Amino acid sequence: MSASAILETRGLDASYGPTRVLQALELAVPAGGIVTMLGANGAGKTTTLRAICNMMVRCAGEVHFAGQRIDGRPTEDIVRLGIGHVPDGRGTFVSLTVEENLRLGAHTRRDKQVAQDFERVYAYFPRLKERYRQQAGTLSGGEQQMLAISRALMLRPKLLLLDEPSFGLAPLVVQEIFRILRAINRQEGVSMLLVEQNASIALELADQAYLLETGRIILAGPSSVISSDESVRRAYLGY
Repeated sequence: MSASAILETRGLDASYGPTRVLQALELAVPAGGIVTMLGANGAGKTTTLRAICNMMVRCAGEVHFAGQRIDGRPTEDIVRLGIGHVPDGRGTFVSLTVEENLRLGAHTRRDKQVAQDFERVYAYFPRLKERYRQQAGTLSGGEQQMLAISRALMLRPKLLLLDEPSFGLAPLVVQEIFRILRAINRQEGVSMLLVEQNASIALELADQAYLLETGRIILAGPSSVISSDESVRRAYLGY
């Protein structure tokens, strides 16, 4: 594993039943960096995040995280190592309150700093503090996405996997969420692997980018280089 990478996949294949979705995927997330994966629906982006966590998908190949090989390990063990997953569709527990959702995010922790971390995530997302007794199902879409990110932060992760955090949200809310993600990365050094349909905002946030097509990486490099690639601009940026 590269000394500067917190996450690395080598020859990663993933299948749902007989359907092979990822083929020999090789990607790396630098420690403290932000990497985005772009691609059309069905390209294998969500499957990549699931494969890293060994969740709902059959895998072959290697996944290395923070100096350890983690492929084949139970999902709960992978979470305990410090990988927070913010799934598509947000995955909030709608009948529980904001505070109860956050407490669930910290359920694998055994340290005494959980109380402090409530204030830490409320500092990033003050709206959640105002609504801490409110049922998650009554929050707006943007607030539910903030809650999903905050719940993952309660784990104190070294790496955040973010699946379509902008989906279905108004542009101003998306800008606010991405501004906060940048702040979390800079202030806490949390590495991020971001799956995103909104290519322009993803490339703006990320240092590195991978372009997936039918389960294979067809382009990789610094975000500034990828965003100036003519085929990427036409297909994903609309100009």
